[in-house]
Amino acid sequence: MAPNREKNIVSSHSQSNGTVNKPRLSMASLQRTISDISFELSKEAIDATLPPISEVEDAKCECCGMSEECTPEYISQVRDKFSGKLVCGLCAEATNEEMEKNGGKREEAVNEHMSACVRFNRLGRTHPVLYQAEAMREILKKSSRIRAKSMSPRDNSGPKKGSIARSSSCIPVIAKEISDQTILN
Repeated sequence: MAPNREKNIVSSHSQSNGTVNKPRLSMASLQRTISDISFELSKEAIDATLPPISEVEDAKCECCGMSEECTPEYISQVRDKFSGKLVCGLCAEATNEEMEKNGGKREEAVNEHMSACVRFNRLGRTHPVLYQAEAMREILKKSSRIRAKSMSPRDNSGPKKGSIARSSSCIPVIAKEISDQTILN
């Protein structure tokens, strides 16, 4: 039956100029094909067994208060790493940065970050403008301490290497030159 059928397909789809058109599939054969494929896929899905899903818990960060779903194994790993405190990924990164600043002391870094988060949660979330003003005040305090140290009159060591020494004002010199020029003219 196949040889006759092939002849019929070729002859029925030939045009007078000698080109061959693609055979058209009927809608019934397309639906039958889709049905067969979906049946085969459903048989495979029934045979495959899914691995067991470990239980997840809703864990809340002790720093910022953000909640995320974690497995008990992950929670215990984080608690072991961060002095018994559960911290989220963002707070863990901030703690690692703080740890680099203070010389590798993880417990101090965790405590420092937690105090910053507590300060932010207390003031920053409810009054963001006041929090920004407090941050600016802290920056000014730090910069004034640094300036006070560098310009201390008790520092008798002379000018430090690599720093610019303070000079007197140039206005009297300019005023003198102007007056000398007016006298000469």
